[in-house]
Amino acid sequence: MDTLRSAATAPLVQTLALLCLCAAYLQSGVSKACDFAGAVAEMRSLGLVPAAPMAAATLVLQLGASALIVSGWYRWLGALALAGFTVLAALLADRFWSAPPGERQRVTHTFFEHWGLAGGFLLVAWYDLGGADA
Repeated sequence: MDTLRSAATAPLVQTLALLCLCAAYLQSGVSKACDFAGAVAEMRSLGLVPAAPMAAATLVLQLGASALIVSGWYRWLGALALAGFTVLAALLADRFWSAPPGERQRVTHTFFEHWGLAGGFLLVAWYDLGGADA
């Protein structure tokens, strides 16, 4: 049991877990940076205006907050930022209640997966702010 505990709590495991938690945001931020016109079109499709500044803010938030989380510098702030962003994004983009019947199940799953990610980020913030010591 001690060997398993040592392996599971190794710093490398924490870094890998944080990278996995941030993977979608890192990929999305890099994708937006490489195809900014596509990012602007995505903002427009969601009804967000002005689209270009919204796309820029989104990519900065995704990459910046992920960097904070992985680096450990103000990790709690990055985690809270991505938790809030994820909830807002789910409410904007994953409206399963108004999705066509053929899309409803997929969109519903995506909506609740985003809530799971938000919960993971809240746990990261809780732990980083000393919640594990309470």
